[in-house]
Amino acid sequence: MNYSRTIRVLACAAAMLAAGQVHAQATRTWVSGVGDDANPCSRTAPCKTFAGAISKTADGGEIDTLDPGGFGPVTITKSITLANDGAGTAGILASGTTGVLVNAPAGSTIYLRNLIIDGGSASANSVAGVRVLSGDVHIDGCVIRGFVGNPGAGIAAIADTNASRVFVTNTKIYGNRIGVMSTALVSSPIALIDTVVDKNLDFGIQGTGAFATFSLSNTVVTGTTVGISAPAPAKVNSYGNNMLSGTFAAGTTLTPVALR
Repeated sequence: MNYSRTIRVLACAAAMLAAGQVHAQATRTWVSGVGDDANPCSRTAPCKTFAGAISKTADGGEIDTLDPGGFGPVTITKSITLANDGAGTAGILASGTTGVLVNAPAGSTIYLRNLIIDGGSASANSVAGVRVLSGDVHIDGCVIRGFVGNPGAGIAAIADTNASRVFVTNTKIYGNRIGVMSTALVSSPIALIDTVVDKNLDFGIQGTGAFATFSLSNTVVTGTTVGISAPAPAKVNSYGNNMLSGTFAAGTTLTPVALR
């Protein structure tokens, strides 16, 4: 190989390596109210939106907020954490659409922490705060409000192929058409722990079909005429330390479960 050809080969290899580094995904990325999605989403050059950052974040990685801001709706297709740990108000305004759509591979784990997911009380159809098609989703310390379309649910489990699980802790779900709903066609249990479901227009909790299973512990369902609508074969397990107001729709039965 002559000298000039060697130089060309080395230059090509260097360019390929640089391109790989440009497109490499980081384990942790950052968003900021004054960021830019053209940035690499590093702490010193954050992105503007969750959607912009997610493509630059590795499977199993985390997107953190640097400061208060509105970070936009996002579709999640892998294991990831969206976290706001002390940066102030971190919002997802999703007027007329879904705030967080989760369609991750079976066995994926998604964490949503300390976020405000706001539908803006828009009347458009098929909106939800968190819409789960596939994956295990943990929602902690969040506020989900203002999804009043059709179905207009704060949280909707609608898996039809891959099983999902939804865990909701220390969260406020209010002012939606339905607080928490399940129409899943495969196993998709929903657990509500230390959570308030308040002043939703139609139902606090609604489930249809054999795969709609809810487990409630230290949870309040109030402010809605029909608190729970989950006629058999849907199931509602109550751990006995809940505050459940409103009526139960016909065919809805609570199964008491002892705390231990």
